[in-house]
Amino acid sequence: MRSSSAAMGSTPSISTITSLPPPAPQIPSKVGQSIRSWWLNVGQRQAEISEQRMWLRLPYFSKYSKPPSTTPDAPISVTSSLVPLSKPKHYLNTLSIKSNDPDVSPSAPSPVVLLHGYGAGMGFFFRNIPTLAWWAEQRRSSVYALDWLGMGRSARVPFTIKAKRDDIPGRVHEAESFFIDALEDWRQSMGLERMTLIGHSLGAYLSVAYALRHPERVTKLILLSPAGVPRGPNYTEVAREVTDHGADPEGVHEHSEHPGRDDSKPEPATGKKVEGMRAGQKKHTKQGEPQSLGRKVFTYLWEEGWSPFQIVRSSMFWGPMLVGKYSSRRFQGLDEEETRDLHDYILNITMAKGSGEYCISHLLEPGAHARMPLVDRIGALKIPVTFVYGDHDWMDPLGGMQSVEKLRQSGNGEGKMYIINNAGHHLYLDNPDAMNSLIVKELDRRHLSYKHLSKDSDSTSASSEDSGNSNYNEFYS
Repeated sequence: MRSSSAAMGSTPSISTITSLPPPAPQIPSKVGQSIRSWWLNVGQRQAEISEQRMWLRLPYFSKYSKPPSTTPDAPISVTSSLVPLSKPKHYLNTLSIKSNDPDVSPSAPSPVVLLHGYGAGMGFFFRNIPTLAWWAEQRRSSVYALDWLGMGRSARVPFTIKAKRDDIPGRVHEAESFFIDALEDWRQSMGLERMTLIGHSLGAYLSVAYALRHPERVTKLILLSPAGVPRGPNYTEVAREVTDHGADPEGVHEHSEHPGRDDSKPEPATGKKVEGMRAGQKKHTKQGEPQSLGRKVFTYLWEEGWSPFQIVRSSMFWGPMLVGKYSSRRFQGLDEEETRDLHDYILNITMAKGSGEYCISHLLEPGAHARMPLVDRIGALKIPVTFVYGDHDWMDPLGGMQSVEKLRQSGNGEGKMYIINNAGHHLYLDNPDAMNSLIVKELDRRHLSYKHLSKDSDSTSASSEDSGNSNYNEFYS
């Protein structure tokens, strides 16, 4: 078996799909199955196969991207490649979806870049890519999905911070730069002038950080359950930005009562609705309680740069069972094949050499709040910014409300906030129909279009009037 700590990939190249990969193995529930899964995890090639499986199962992919990922009469072309950056051995894994229409208008929408969350990868968006491909075809534009540097199948380069521990601004700047500089390098390599960024969780946080540093390069931001937005107490619950991937706290089920495909009736995203969400979140917090020994150990490990994925890698043949337990519980709204495919994908990118994952303790406190919250920085943006949360989300929606208000106070009236019903933190997976409809709506929003609403005691909301989908609601603070 090849060492799981081997770097993923050494030579950037175009992925050539010559045959369908075999079905993903069953999710291990017994030690013997876990040992076999661990033994067969061979690094780069297996990770590539698990990712291809996410794309090849989609109808449009086989229709539009026969090897080498193009056909003469296809409306779009789809390629998977490792795009080299300016630094040696640095590259970003990229899925490119481009319109083949030769008459692309200069007024076509800016290309869209889809950015995943902490420790995840582009494969998590497999239920959203078809809609975005349709959008690229219809709008004669392009869509890209990336793996952040040091995550997914992108280069697993060393992650180091030179700033001292008490230099919080320095640590945050260096950690953000690891990802932001790579994204800017990628943009230049791809020849893109401006981009619309759609980021999830930590990917949303980094999207804002990129827009603050390169405002001339971003057309708009769509932030899905963004991390690091609100200010927080000195100590909060163990950060589920970390534990949501491999070691969920026992008893935390952010979406257990509403499977992802069970579309709910529309609920106004009122102030009361948001407060209800926050009340549910508080059931899992332990603010104000004395720190237990376990919490003290966690805080120490956090400050020392601990990564939860080290547990999976260090567990050796137990690792697949740990990931399998999480996959089976968290993604129960998917069908069996989708769950197996996603589990195999998560396992392979988790077993890769640790790299970008070590950013987390420099960006977040020993809990779910940022060391430098976005709510205190976002007012500098002059572009449309859309916040989206699931109604079963564990991210605090108050941060989104406060950020929309910060934008308005700064003269930017194009901040919006939505709630997706029947969805948790992975809202794009839990309720893809609602999420995809909202994304298309926001991508096509070209100018300020607020409704003028009369406020009552607890409601400042209205449903969207230019979308026929009833599964999401818009919040206007």
